[in-house]
Amino acid sequence: MNTLKQVKVGDNATVVKLHGEGAVKRRIMDMGITKGVEVHVRKVAPLGDPIEINVRGYELSIRKSDAEMIEVS
Repeated sequence: MNTLKQVKVGDNATVVKLHGEGAVKRRIMDMGITKGVEVHVRKVAPLGDPIEINVRGYELSIRKSDAEMIEVS
């Protein structure tokens, strides 16, 4: 299983599944990260957290702990 956390800077990935439960999963979905959407990893902070991605035409910073819950292909 590949997660969004493992995607290299400059690469694209397609969301396959969201893991997690309740409010955490709902928050990720509210940010526009849903099954089938393509994301582009723009950059990673110097200490590795957060990760900046481009999804649905806007830029989003996401924590590594949240990125681990997003399965991609």
